[in-house]
Amino acid sequence: MRSAVITVVAVSFVLLPLGAEAQISTPIDSAPPFAKARRLSDSDLAKKREGAFFTGIPDISSDPVAGQGFGVRGAIYFNGQRSDPLFAYTPYRAKLKIGAFAATSAAKEVAVQIDVPYVFRTRWRVKIDGKVADNPANLYFGLRESTLGPLTLPSGAATYATYSAFDAARKTLRPGDTGEAALVTDALSNRFGEQELMLNLKADYALGSAGRWRVLLGYEIQRLKYRTFASREADAIAAGTGVETKAPNGTSLLARDGAAGIAVGLAGGRVSILQQALIYDTRDFEPDPSRGLYFEVGNEYSAPAIGSQFTFNKLFTQVKAFHRLPIGPRTVLAGRLGVGNIFGANAPFFEFQDQWSPDGSVNSLGGAKSLRGFRANRFLARSLWFSNIELRARVGETVLGRQRFSLTVAPFVDVGTVRDRWQTLNFGRVRTGQGIGARVGWNQSTVISFDYGRSSEDRLLFIGIGQAF
Repeated sequence: MRSAVITVVAVSFVLLPLGAEAQISTPIDSAPPFAKARRLSDSDLAKKREGAFFTGIPDISSDPVAGQGFGVRGAIYFNGQRSDPLFAYTPYRAKLKIGAFAATSAAKEVAVQIDVPYVFRTRWRVKIDGKVADNPANLYFGLRESTLGPLTLPSGAATYATYSAFDAARKTLRPGDTGEAALVTDALSNRFGEQELMLNLKADYALGSAGRWRVLLGYEIQRLKYRTFASREADAIAAGTGVETKAPNGTSLLARDGAAGIAVGLAGGRVSILQQALIYDTRDFEPDPSRGLYFEVGNEYSAPAIGSQFTFNKLFTQVKAFHRLPIGPRTVLAGRLGVGNIFGANAPFFEFQDQWSPDGSVNSLGGAKSLRGFRANRFLARSLWFSNIELRARVGETVLGRQRFSLTVAPFVDVGTVRDRWQTLNFGRVRTGQGIGARVGWNQSTVISFDYGRSSEDRLLFIGIGQAF
């Protein structure tokens, strides 16, 4: 599974004396007033690299459906020169983010993102995202508040307290139901495949003299196709003897929910979306803030009137805060609170999988960006809230050639829950996870994250590019 990605990162650290940094003079401040609310700290500005550079990591994975896979994730940054009036107020002048992955099966992904803050030194910021993907490793545990309960096999009432016990049980051979083979396994019954063709265009505009507030408009179009793995040969364990074998997979949980009318949109189709957001942002450095506040109210609207085959409205609000503590060379207390709801009686199941944000979508609920002690999309329902808190403590830095690296440790706690109606959102039936993270900063703009999360149900290691929030 892609959540079990093994990423090889070879970085050697020669720890500098804590607090050591380059002494680089900066030009007289001549930035436009609408950019000045987001100035980098003096220490981060002194270390910011000029010009263009590339950062990237390999992506290696092994999956029972996708097979053996290899790819790369990276970005080309254009920082400009220190003489640029916006040098001290932007994480970069432009970024080209690229990702490519292919496996021995049909699994593949090519994704490209272009991000240009203050384009042509104006109040506008432009982002363009494109993706072509075939991912057979998506997880599905249900689509209602009942997912807060213990793990359950698609075909039975037995429950399991841990994911390892659940994983073993679903591979155990059972008699087939109507339409299934005589003996089947449920090894792939919580999995589904998704084919996606996507283009997203967004632009936001800084408001007022200080530019702290921004309004965003965007448009996204997708072509989606889904499949489950009924009758596909999969791993199995003989009941009683424990002998490993192969058997046809049974009917998936997603297919059962589709037949019951719980999950809509299994045939996929065209999704056309208008995006709107109001944003307040005073973070000093987006990829790795040391201070500031980020607040947003974001909405996605889809309807036949704009060319979509589905009708829904997704509303998501979040606030993220960062405060630098007077401890060590760079210690930051970071926190986030998010609340979301999907409106529309026939909203498709795939829209329950994430909360859209201009600052980066969030899996709901579980996985690397929300509850790190649980599998991605472990808890799904129409409404949710979640919160994260991290203590990010810098422990060392080094410069190798022209590349600057830093190492940060980050213990964290995640909490959250889901509901079938927003009116019933409260602090009951909350799920929690906690763990420890490591952050490798590469030329400041790229942050490679290693997060080990624990919960009552699972133990997981997540590796990726970017902070959880």
